[in-house]
Amino acid sequence: MAKRYKFISWNVNGIRAVDKKEALKWVDEANIDLLGIQETKSMKEQIPKTIFQKEYKTLFASASAIKGRSGTALFTDIKTTFECNCPTVDILDEGRINEVHFSLGDKDIAFFNVYFPNGQSKEERLDYKMEFYDRFLTHCENLKNQGKSIIVCGDVNTAHTEIDIARPKANENTSGFLQMERDWITKFLSHGYIDTFRLINGDLKDKYSWWSYRANARANNVGWRIDYFYVSEDLKNYVKDAYILDNIEGSDHCPIGLEMEF
Repeated sequence: MAKRYKFISWNVNGIRAVDKKEALKWVDEANIDLLGIQETKSMKEQIPKTIFQKEYKTLFASASAIKGRSGTALFTDIKTTFECNCPTVDILDEGRINEVHFSLGDKDIAFFNVYFPNGQSKEERLDYKMEFYDRFLTHCENLKNQGKSIIVCGDVNTAHTEIDIARPKANENTSGFLQMERDWITKFLSHGYIDTFRLINGDLKDKYSWWSYRANARANNVGWRIDYFYVSEDLKNYVKDAYILDNIEGSDHCPIGLEMEF
């Protein structure tokens, strides 16, 4: 009998701050099989071991050069066969990727929890963001060629199309909605990956995963959909639901979910 698995991704913008707000309490009752968290802003030893009631296998990546920046954490009760923080992609060791492998049903899966770079601060960071994107695609393609199925979750830091952002015209010259960034997502999808939210929800509008803290943006739903779950095309028929949990607060992002049956 097939089992349904629930995957959740959330950029928490500081895991210790979110924990202090008790904004992670919902996780304990949500029956999550794998939780990917981005922007922990913490070293492994700074994250409370009691953050969740359930005991998970955990994988952390922390920025080595600048403490308190970026950081990812993956929590799962799925038995993994391989774990790493993907140094061939995260070459500056900024704590941006957790990679785990596991088998579900007849599929051998490489799962990625990724906090992709933001390109807004300066031109060098935009260049690095684009290089990071390309290294990541190459890495995924290499794994696919080895017979792996791919699942990717995380903060991609780019809204793909005009329906993924509340004010496309006003942001067409802003990193996160530049044509080159949007073109990369199109390229990524053309290599055989699926945006699961669009697979399930079609052209549903006004659904976002990030809002600026300025100008009451969240209350007015002036947002961006920059957090994604992607799967390789061979997993398309295993996808049962994909959604945005925009009722959950505690960060400038909200969680997103993917449910699959194997």
